[in-house]
Amino acid sequence: MPNQTLPSGQLVIQIVAMPADTNANGDIFGGWLVSHMDMGAGIAARRRARSRVVTVAINSLVFIKPVAVGDTVCCYADLQKVGRTSMQFKMEAWTLALSDEKPKKVAEGLFTFVAISETGKPQAVDR
Repeated sequence: MPNQTLPSGQLVIQIVAMPADTNANGDIFGGWLVSHMDMGAGIAARRRARSRVVTVAINSLVFIKPVAVGDTVCCYADLQKVGRTSMQFKMEAWTLALSDEKPKKVAEGLFTFVAISETGKPQAVDR
């Protein structure tokens, strides 16, 4: 992975990692982080499609560094591709610690969403 110093994409979620979100090792549970990345991608997809959306795939996901209790987790969405009914977003999760001014990239992945109608059927993103 290239040595990236700043996040790419639009900030869609910020949340503080709490003690209740830890795994048995005391780090933040990976599933907690994935859920926030998915929520952030969903916010960006909804905004782009101007409709309901559903996650259809997490095409890739890499955990780069552990997240510590007290870190502010920032999720960024960067639209990569738009199909007829689908959208792919590169998601990055970065942390800000009180003890360090420099943000750290902790995870990245590719999330695919499909725009759906009120009845739950796929619909065109650009209507």
